[in-house]
Amino acid sequence: MRVSDVLASKGSDAVYTISPDATVRELMDTLADLNVGALVVSGDGSSMLGIVSERDIVRKLRDVENLREMPVSEIMTTDVRVCGPTDSFGGLMAIMTEHRIRHVPVLDEGRLVGVLSIGDAVKHRMEQLEFERDQLTHYVAGG
Repeated sequence: MRVSDVLASKGSDAVYTISPDATVRELMDTLADLNVGALVVSGDGSSMLGIVSERDIVRKLRDVENLREMPVSEIMTTDVRVCGPTDSFGGLMAIMTEHRIRHVPVLDEGRLVGVLSIGDAVKHRMEQLEFERDQLTHYVAGG
């Protein structure tokens, strides 16, 4: 199983990004409007400068006044764990577990092609398990 299989099962190829010059106010509005937990920070929509998540807001801004006008570039994470479409699903899960992260951008030759969340990974794994269960039930029933 490959990362590309998980991307394909999402049903959408939308990759949500935000400019590094956007304000935290714009970030919070965008996260809420899109109902997502993180956005890739990009100047052009296809290259990645960093990632910014709800966790970044909570951890980096709790003691900041006027936080809503601060640029995203000041709170984004720049040491981003990424994967490629041909990487294994197990490798993706290991990255998320080992580094305690919930969102992993997918880069193909340096170009942003997707973002996978822990929710995407769990949903995909559940679908795998259901398929295996159905196959076993069919086999045991003599089908």
